[in-house]
Amino acid sequence: MATAYIETTIPSYYTARNARSIIQASRQLATREWWDRGCSGFELVTSTETLNEVGEGEPVLASERIALLRGIRVLPVTGEAADLAQLLVTSGLVPNIATPDAVHIALASVHQIDFLVTWNFKHIANPHIRERMRAKINESGFHMPVMCSPEELLNDDETV
Repeated sequence: MATAYIETTIPSYYTARNARSIIQASRQLATREWWDRGCSGFELVTSTETLNEVGEGEPVLASERIALLRGIRVLPVTGEAADLAQLLVTSGLVPNIATPDAVHIALASVHQIDFLVTWNFKHIANPHIRERMRAKINESGFHMPVMCSPEELLNDDETV
């Protein structure tokens, strides 16, 4: 069974109040549909980094985000993952301010997860740095997961 790492933006979009922006509303709808349709049949995984991030903010929404992730396997933060995250930051591929995003990428890579599901196109699924990031991760002896949005996976579900 294929695996998918769920990072913070997924439970955030799923539980958010309805957005006024068409783009945000579309992302919320795609996230909810993908999740409610069974997440493409993937075995879902997450991390303590994600759990910490979703636990921040408005308490009612934070508790909804945490509840959504209940029962999902939590990947351990290994020394290899910490080292890879640091390498992604020191190489300039992920800015220092976005170190948690480097942790998501590193954990999914080190634990050989097939997909990293995200709406973060700035620091995670950024097409402008994707190939350089893949090369850096491969040089480190790991395999970068496919980084994509729920919408991309939902569209794939519809064509099968």
